[in-house]
Amino acid sequence: MINVLALSIPVSIQPLPTSLRPAKSLIAHKVRQRSRYQVFLINCGFNSATGSMGEKADIAAADAFKRYTSNKLVRKGKGIAIVWCRNDLRLLDNEALCKAWVASEALLPVFCFDPRQFGTTYHFGFPKTGELRAQYILEGVSDLRKNLQKKGLDLFVEFGKPEKVLPRLAAATAAHTVFAHKETCSEELLVERLVRKNLAKIDISSNKSSDGTSKSAKVQSPRLELVWGGTMYHLDDLPFTTAQLPDVYTQFRKAVETRCQVRTTFKIPPSLGPKPKPFSDGEIDWGTIPTLEQLGLQDRQQSPLGVMRFIGGETTALHRLQDYFWEKDRLRIYKETRNGMLGADYSTKISPWLALGFISPRYIYEEVKRYEKERISNESTYWVLFELIWRDYFRFVSMKYGNAIFHLEGPRRVKGIKWSQNKELFECWRTGTTGYPMIDANMKELMATGFMSNRGRQIVCSFLVRDMGIDWRMGAEWFESLLLDYDPCSNYGNWTYGAGVGNDPREDRYFSIPKQAQNYDPEGDYVAHWIPELSKLNKSQRHFPGQAYLKPVVPLKFSNPGRPKPDSNRRDFSKMEFKNSGNKRDGAQGASDGSQADTLMEEIALFCSCFDPYFRMFGPYCSHHLCMKIAETIKENSAAQRKKRVKLQNRYCFASSSLSLLIKLEVSLHFSGEGCWIMISHPTVLTEM
Repeated sequence: MINVLALSIPVSIQPLPTSLRPAKSLIAHKVRQRSRYQVFLINCGFNSATGSMGEKADIAAADAFKRYTSNKLVRKGKGIAIVWCRNDLRLLDNEALCKAWVASEALLPVFCFDPRQFGTTYHFGFPKTGELRAQYILEGVSDLRKNLQKKGLDLFVEFGKPEKVLPRLAAATAAHTVFAHKETCSEELLVERLVRKNLAKIDISSNKSSDGTSKSAKVQSPRLELVWGGTMYHLDDLPFTTAQLPDVYTQFRKAVETRCQVRTTFKIPPSLGPKPKPFSDGEIDWGTIPTLEQLGLQDRQQSPLGVMRFIGGETTALHRLQDYFWEKDRLRIYKETRNGMLGADYSTKISPWLALGFISPRYIYEEVKRYEKERISNESTYWVLFELIWRDYFRFVSMKYGNAIFHLEGPRRVKGIKWSQNKELFECWRTGTTGYPMIDANMKELMATGFMSNRGRQIVCSFLVRDMGIDWRMGAEWFESLLLDYDPCSNYGNWTYGAGVGNDPREDRYFSIPKQAQNYDPEGDYVAHWIPELSKLNKSQRHFPGQAYLKPVVPLKFSNPGRPKPDSNRRDFSKMEFKNSGNKRDGAQGASDGSQADTLMEEIALFCSCFDPYFRMFGPYCSHHLCMKIAETIKENSAAQRKKRVKLQNRYCFASSSLSLLIKLEVSLHFSGEGCWIMISHPTVLTEM
């Protein structure tokens, strides 16, 4: 059991005098000389003096390209090869691109804006690709063209069906092979079959007489060569066939972790040129990237309320990873912060770039391993790979079960559930007008930005299927329309999982809104951010505002007696007990891998989160650094020590370069037979260096 005593915190902190505001590195150096303090240096804000975000992204991408370029690659092929760019809009670790380059003298990359992707969803007629994701794709295609041009090549772009565009180009250029990455779901597989069928109708035989008739009766047609490249673990390296794929994630994870190796990434040559002759001679134009209007969509930008701007492309993907891993050093605390809901850096937020292949999971794997070698290896670094294995798993599940992942009964063929398709209730959920701020805020964020936290997705899914009883496919198709990071395997895999018809050993997984609010938005900052009228209420009332907000459209299936009372202005931590039980993360994805250590960290993180309003001036993750240190101290004390009465007092110093503040904070841990007591002292400003 963990009990917490928290003294009051001063609301006004005076900054250091100007004469005592040295450079960031000097602050760190000087404070470290104070041996009685443990030091945390928090890098706050963005320094415009170091260049714009676009310039930073270009620098990060150039560095990555330099590290992943090899002069040892040898080109052995003849003729022209086509690279059919699909959900792999990148240069680094692109096996289809590398194989095509090796097997040819000239390369033709092609991207098709398939009109079917801008139609409507299968059952409920939502736009298949919403405006924000369409804009994101346009940005990514433009970035791919720019990066190819830097390598002496270009990108052919056309609005049309691949089964028509690719055979026509193959005939015009006499291309011998079309290389592409293989997909797994029915719509994509159908396109692959049609492309292969139409390529077989083309004769590119070069052995012809002067009058144009073939000397040989044998017809030579372009081949479609598909390669696997969408997962961290390669399909061919799995210790079982997809038909034998375990139906429980944990079994799959343990099998691949112990019996598989992640393959190394594919490097690129210094130059990808020359361009195919019909293009270099100007006979064929490279095409123009369409506008949103030409795709049949209205122009709409991500809302400025969004905590970060997602820009499509490999360049921004590489920059995001560089920024999160190396510049902000957030990887070391990923596991503790990943369930956040407000802020740019509580998680990697790399999923939008992964979904369209702007970055590969193997590249992320190698960066994690490099980080572990150069900085630290801990639970957080592993947990990024843990989540990537989840992504792999859903991809392989789609191969095992095919279209069953789209069916109402799901892969498990669950029958007997009476699903509703009540349009009025669904409209309330879709538009964020359910009367429950936690649900409404998440749905408004999705509509405004195309993104929602992993925690939020699980909560709104549970509410739709458990509390409303709505057909889960309505929610899945709405997500398909709006999400920047939509891919059919992960989206429908997660929805079947949440609805109890997928790969989840529990059929009745439920997310209690009061409990989720208390654990992950205790001050109501997230809901107030997306529902501004709630910011006027007391923080304890924001999640349950009563008549100050919309009337709930449905009652909750289960109530939570532990939620704060409406008239409570502050949570009384002196009376709050955190029990270290096995019921962690009710309903979280991958929850089958729970442990007492994870529960301990969540309890401590919940406690430290009460100081977030104070710590925010030093950086959004200051409290999480503190949380980690407290947890480490507790874990270091053996069971024998805990039976004794032990008092450990640590002094922590937080330094903020942007605010030029040095703060001393004392934390006392009191171990007794009853458990552990944590006491936070009054923070004080250090005004002397």
